[in-house]
Amino acid sequence: MDALDDLHRSACPSALLTLDSAVRDLNAAMATALGRPAEQCLGRDFGDLWPASQRMSAENLVAHAARADAVAMRELEFPGRDGVPIACLLEARRVKDPAGDKQLIWVRVLDARNDLASLLIPFRLATAAAGLGLWMYSPHKDQMEWLGGLPSLVALFPDPTAPMSRVISAVHPDDREAFWQLLHSASFQQSPWVRLRYHTSHGGWRRLTVQVRRLQLGFDGPERIFVVVRDDTTQEKRKQKAQAALTAERQRAKDTADFSSALITAASEQELQQVVLTRLAATFGASGAVLALVDDSRLCISTDARVDMREVAALHGLRLDQPTPLSEAIRTGKPQFITDREDFTRRWPHAPLLRFLRLGSDYAISITPLSEPGDQPLGAWALLYHRGYLSPLDERTLVGTLADLAGQALKRIRLQQAHVELATALQQTMLPALPEHLPGLEVAARYRPSRDGLDIGGDWYDAFIMPDGAIALEIGDVQGHDVDAAAVMGQVRLSLRAIAAQEPDPGTVLTRTNELLVTTAPARFASCTMLHIDPYNGQVTGTSAGHVPLLCAHSDGSHKVRELPGGPVLGVLPGTEYRNEVFTLDDDSALVMVTDGVVEGPGLTLDAGLERAGTLAAQAVHDGLNAEETADRILDAAIAVDHLDDVAVLVIRRA
Repeated sequence: MDALDDLHRSACPSALLTLDSAVRDLNAAMATALGRPAEQCLGRDFGDLWPASQRMSAENLVAHAARADAVAMRELEFPGRDGVPIACLLEARRVKDPAGDKQLIWVRVLDARNDLASLLIPFRLATAAAGLGLWMYSPHKDQMEWLGGLPSLVALFPDPTAPMSRVISAVHPDDREAFWQLLHSASFQQSPWVRLRYHTSHGGWRRLTVQVRRLQLGFDGPERIFVVVRDDTTQEKRKQKAQAALTAERQRAKDTADFSSALITAASEQELQQVVLTRLAATFGASGAVLALVDDSRLCISTDARVDMREVAALHGLRLDQPTPLSEAIRTGKPQFITDREDFTRRWPHAPLLRFLRLGSDYAISITPLSEPGDQPLGAWALLYHRGYLSPLDERTLVGTLADLAGQALKRIRLQQAHVELATALQQTMLPALPEHLPGLEVAARYRPSRDGLDIGGDWYDAFIMPDGAIALEIGDVQGHDVDAAAVMGQVRLSLRAIAAQEPDPGTVLTRTNELLVTTAPARFASCTMLHIDPYNGQVTGTSAGHVPLLCAHSDGSHKVRELPGGPVLGVLPGTEYRNEVFTLDDDSALVMVTDGVVEGPGLTLDAGLERAGTLAAQAVHDGLNAEETADRILDAAIAVDHLDDVAVLVIRRA
């Protein structure tokens, strides 16, 4: 064979290459197919003349032919004149150099006009290997031909050929427009992947992802649009399942964080109970929840809205030493898991039969104690699930962690309550009972302690008869809200009484009390207002140590805020002299002494609070209310605006 003659006589693109892939000669058809003048191709590496996407295939074709005597074949895509690639089958074989004894490689395009199907074989093999399927669309016939691919995809398209209308009808209505646009805008470059829903006769709706590309089959062949198909149904289901699991996990994490935060901030047993019963079952996907707290070695039972209290009535008031799974979990500090009614009766044959164990064939029960083994029994909670449910280890661990947190919150609340009760009792013992009869005066006192956390204030009041017959009245507030504040309050009140018994002048009483506090250095300061009232003529001598101003209310409905002279709070500055002011309490008026908790609070400034209390007092006097009723009105108004501080009120009227 004279390869050089065959090269130039062939109408198909042909070229002669050296064994290292350099172009020795080529015919005009090959130069035209490569889109380059022939002189630019000579001496060049054959692979470099191809588009980047085809270069590796061209190099492999030549390399395979150079290594063996066998004929090598590859399908390659020449750049088309209109940008549409031309798919051709190329053959490469070794031949003898007509000008010498060297070996050359003859590369030529095979004529596939009578066997276009052969050009489709590589596409079918490649798509099947990639786990994909392949459609071929013939625009002039408006027909889709299924070329095959992955066996599982073949089952989705039983008809090898179908009119385009039938294919479109199987596409979800919402996806048809996008599919049409994809086909009609197909170019020589691969399109982006587009998702669509496709209905099959056996599998229902499938989630497909398609990609299209336009190709010409051979130099004189037709143009076709190839549609690569990927079935994402299973992957989409996995994705949805994973997304649902992720969403559930995120919600669980949020619910757990909210649950933990609510447990930490719960300020009372009732609030703790509310937190547990509203959140517990929802957080862990249970059918209901039961909370059991230990009170004097007996169980106190409460349930959420999904468990009728009558179903657990047998547990309420049960002694802790009685044989039930709930009491055993509380006593031992170890969780209990009951899979069904049979499991319950086998393990606790002598336990009271609970009505919710009529649900035993329907429910499993998970019981978690609120305290560790060896700690003081506090209680437990129980979660109800469907029969046979066994919670995963990570869930049981999380339930146990939250139960520990609930137990810590319960201990904190009970300790706080004991502290509050102790401090309140201490403070109440230090507050005096007003004398039953104060000649010439009508006096009423009110006190309400703070209940915000452990806050117990140092507010106090006092009223007593002086040796000269005058009535001494005082009101004050020690810095802080704890037992120490209550103790210092008692010390200040007793000091004022002791000094006042020897010294009738209020300013002198505060001066000497201040020196005493500075000397003893109690690390607390106190504000105070002190009045001496002559019950016969209504003369008032008063002074103040940094305390809230005095209120004067009149029967005509008016009031006045009276700021008494004096000095700073007690216990801070040594050598302070406290001055007095003298004025008269009229028969138709009232004096109102308050602590800052009455006139200051969230969203309420001191000036606004004084105006509010003064208006209330003046209206009470105008309405003819006595001192007791006036004090009640002022105290109730202070409580109604959610004051956090403790409050004290002293109302004085001439009898």
